[in-house]
Amino acid sequence: MKDFLNAAAHWVVPLLLLGIPLYAYAFRKIRVYESFIEGAKEGFWIGVKIIPYLVGILVAIGMFRASGAMDLLVGLLRPLTSLVGFPPEALPVALLRPLSGSGTLGLISDVFKTFGPDGFIGRLVSVMEGSTETTFYVLAIYFGSVAIRKTRHALPASLLGDLTGVVAAYIVCRLLF
Repeated sequence: MKDFLNAAAHWVVPLLLLGIPLYAYAFRKIRVYESFIEGAKEGFWIGVKIIPYLVGILVAIGMFRASGAMDLLVGLLRPLTSLVGFPPEALPVALLRPLSGSGTLGLISDVFKTFGPDGFIGRLVSVMEGSTETTFYVLAIYFGSVAIRKTRHALPASLLGDLTGVVAAYIVCRLLF
């Protein structure tokens, strides 16, 4: 049975990639290639529309890190996090994650080099990476691409979700590791 499941796992994606277009063409009479080209055209123009927002958020993130504001914020929050037992070495990851996924991966890589991936801090930053979102990036791209200017509660709710993810990651890692 295990061999069958392993063999089936290797064939699932190719069968889906072949089966869905065949089903669409044979049973639904959809012109698959033409539909694909139309979707690709639309996707290209959406990409063109979001490029300014993407550049803007990446420049803002670069300025935040290069200006020293990140280090200043970490320094200000360090005494508070030490009171609750949150390792200050994980704080930059928690602060940068809402801004940048790739920047966060760089920080996580540094944490792994310094503390190892199997230590508490390495596991904590890994769980935080999976439990939080790149909030500012997502809001800039999604709202910018459809020209929404008034985001109402999206930013506070998203940041509260990120904070909840960081706290939950800490609690889960404390309980499991």
